[in-house]
Amino acid sequence: MTPKLETTGFLNDLDRIARIRQQLATHLSKMATTLTQSELDGQKASGQLGLDHEITDLTTASTNLQQGVFRLLVLGDMKRGKSTFLNALLGENLLPSDVNPCTALLTILKYGPEKTVTIHYNDGKPAHRIDFATFKQRYTIDPEEAKQLEQKQQQAFPDVSHAIVEYPLELLKKGVEIVDSPGLNDTEARNELSLGYIANCHAILFVLRATQPCTLAERRYLENYIKERGLSIFFLVNAWDQVKESLIDPDDAEELAEAEAKLRKVFHANLADYCWSDGVDLYDERVFEVSALQALRKRIKNSDADLDGTGFAKFMGALNTFLTQERAIAEFRQARTLARQTNKRVQEAIALRIPLLDKDLQELKERIISVEPQFVQLAEICNEFRDEIRSLRDRKARQIADSFKTYVLGLETTFEQDFLRYQPGELRFLDFLSQNRREEFSAAAQQAFQQYVNDKFFAWTLTAEKELNGAFTQLSQSAAKYGASYTEVTDQITEKLTGQAIHAQTGRTSDEDTAPGWAKWAMGLFSLATGNLAGAAMAVAGFDFKSILLNLFTSAGVAIATATLFGVVLGPLTFALVSFGIGALQADHARKEFIKAMKQELVKHLPQVAQEQWQPIYSAVQECFDSYEREVIKRVNDDIQSRRAELDNLLQQKQSREIDRNAELTRLQGVETAIATECQNLEATYQSLLSR
Repeated sequence: MTPKLETTGFLNDLDRIARIRQQLATHLSKMATTLTQSELDGQKASGQLGLDHEITDLTTASTNLQQGVFRLLVLGDMKRGKSTFLNALLGENLLPSDVNPCTALLTILKYGPEKTVTIHYNDGKPAHRIDFATFKQRYTIDPEEAKQLEQKQQQAFPDVSHAIVEYPLELLKKGVEIVDSPGLNDTEARNELSLGYIANCHAILFVLRATQPCTLAERRYLENYIKERGLSIFFLVNAWDQVKESLIDPDDAEELAEAEAKLRKVFHANLADYCWSDGVDLYDERVFEVSALQALRKRIKNSDADLDGTGFAKFMGALNTFLTQERAIAEFRQARTLARQTNKRVQEAIALRIPLLDKDLQELKERIISVEPQFVQLAEICNEFRDEIRSLRDRKARQIADSFKTYVLGLETTFEQDFLRYQPGELRFLDFLSQNRREEFSAAAQQAFQQYVNDKFFAWTLTAEKELNGAFTQLSQSAAKYGASYTEVTDQITEKLTGQAIHAQTGRTSDEDTAPGWAKWAMGLFSLATGNLAGAAMAVAGFDFKSILLNLFTSAGVAIATATLFGVVLGPLTFALVSFGIGALQADHARKEFIKAMKQELVKHLPQVAQEQWQPIYSAVQECFDSYEREVIKRVNDDIQSRRAELDNLLQQKQSREIDRNAELTRLQGVETAIATECQNLEATYQSLLSR
């Protein structure tokens, strides 16, 4: 396959996935419509079946599928060619990508029938639209200005949250949404904003530059913010064509081969750890050498241009496989699970209803009374699961809060070694004695210390994530156990009401096949959550505690509170070097003394930080479990109430009118057939994805 066809094939496959997504959404919507009509009809017949929860879930899932996109987050340091790369990917010079300006806003690219730019603010001011020319002019800054802002720990546009760019481009129309972030060394606050989008994205496109292989800032960012977080990352080593241009003799093939081999070793050494998935080395499918500027020039002239020699074809092929197979299958599997669950619930409800149509009023009352102990059992199962969630919540909240306290207090032992890579290297320490350089030095020292504190904080959050991941895995297993017990009791209810034994299913069955709907959600088999542009939680599957945790930590002020260290530690250091008599010392010794003094000040305040942040962290972790508990318990109670309502509705109808058994039997069987057919159609649509 030629590179040209790879580009075309990418769009074609995205279009196919978009069609499948809409087909699945339609199947779910038809199921919801059928059940809604059935419940309305039931009011004039044998009563409703208590399927309100199923209708809501189907409707929500259908809407989310219709609105679903593949969201890509583009990360990278300043001047790595992120905007050029994106323009090449889009096939149009859309984003600011001149030689000097840097993108200064977090920008979200999505499809729209018209070219629009909407600026969103974080101070309550209403969003407003601007034209493209104004956007490019107003919201790009010079690299030198960006550097100065970084040193001052200031944002270029502190009142602006993000920009939404709508554009009628084919790639965006096919269901791809792109988040273009500012440079990694913009400000730590902006980094945190980018981090808020990580959980909302299906893949990260991390752009590096061949002529600046894996800088300290890039390694720092990857290690502290990306490593071991289970993210799908594609590394784009941009400007690979400039390797040849940097040689003394660009035409020397041997020299070029040697230079490229050395670069590949450097990138492999720094990126290999981020390219493993479930024990499989995906380096060749995740790291790509590209020449974005060459690709952009070709695609501007011809959107179907041959991209040979730019590296884009290989990359787009890998991205295509990831999005249209790996991600799509994971997303659409949840729709299938929900459809299966609904079909099973409808079959159960109708199988229970039909035998009861023949019962007279008194016998029906007696049978309903007879299953009251079973309904009590269902409530007990719910309470037992709730108690287990709360018990685990309290243990993990204390454990994680204690771990933060221990972690913070332990910074004393590693500070001198850890801070070596953060110390202000661009300034000569002896210049500190010069009055006109002292302010500059202090700003650099503050920035370095803030980076250190932020990095340490986010490194610790990985520990919290691992602990919570283990906890929710445990709860998933418990949900399967309680779900099995719950099904046994509901089977008993059916047997007592109908007088017919329920035969155990033959053959192999899984938790996905037999668990009640609430247990499927609690086990993470399907999710009805969706993301938004503000960075709210978007579950990949089931319950997404990571987004909740990040949001809670931020709102609780844990990350911000660490800033209190800046003033209390760095303030006394303003005069520290002078008191040491640095003028008589060598620069290396000056650095050591400076770090030693910083450590002394830091140690004084670590116990206070550890103590003050214990409660916010404890509360944030508790809220993760509380959010899970609220949804699980609501779903269990809704299921119990729907089963009660199903019986109450039938009883009320028998008391108020004579039910035409034959007509009702025909109606119910028609509903069952319609749902089963739509479920089969959805299954066939899903299988068409797998057969590709």
